[in-house]
Amino acid sequence: MFQEHLIFLSLYNIYNDYMDEKLIEFQTLNKLFQDNGFSLYMVGGTVRDYLLGLPLDDMDVVTDAKPEEIQKFLPDASYVFARFGSVSYKTEKKVKFDITTLREEKGYEDARHPDKIHFVKDLSVDVKRRDFTVNALYMNDKLEVIDYVDGQKDLNNRTLRMVGSPVIRIKEDPLRIIRALRFSIDYKLSIDSKLDKAIRNNISLLDKLNIEKIHQDIKKIKSKDLTLINKLFKEYNIQHLLDVIN
Repeated sequence: MFQEHLIFLSLYNIYNDYMDEKLIEFQTLNKLFQDNGFSLYMVGGTVRDYLLGLPLDDMDVVTDAKPEEIQKFLPDASYVFARFGSVSYKTEKKVKFDITTLREEKGYEDARHPDKIHFVKDLSVDVKRRDFTVNALYMNDKLEVIDYVDGQKDLNNRTLRMVGSPVIRIKEDPLRIIRALRFSIDYKLSIDSKLDKAIRNNISLLDKLNIEKIHQDIKKIKSKDLTLINKLFKEYNIQHLLDVIN
């Protein structure tokens, strides 16, 4: 059962007595959404990196507004992928926001993408489609973290754990195996025992994927520690996939 925890952040995450410009831009955009009757939250890697004190790249946010509703008060955004609930917006200060409508997903017949997307209003529904608990954190305009899956605990304990059943989530999208190794390497996270077992028992599912998709994800590994990278991939007997970076 998902439980909501609101954690008030300390001034430790306020840089030199003023907030990161990207956070200020988020709060400004959040107010625009609120003024139009909607909510906006930072999500996923953006929240994770903020809590780790890392620089923020593009801002990932979610909202209960649908793209056609957003377009009424944010006409200058890009709506190329609106049918998937995704909107891209760059502020005057050149801060890029990837805005996604809260949703639930069902069916993964191609072992990669959901067959059905249904827009929702509740964060506790949206969180169930997230991959790892450390990527399933939300943050509101007051910089309070909303955590349904003990993601902050896992982040503090440096543990990589899947949201929901690891076996089911990997079968939905086997690329999550590579993502698990990537996050483990880049953020020095220990892979949870249930996730480890699910990866080992389903490693053959990677054969279903386009090799280029696998290579694209491997190339996202930020760490330059080739010894660590090779060691982890060897543990799962998929070191042959590393040719792309070795």
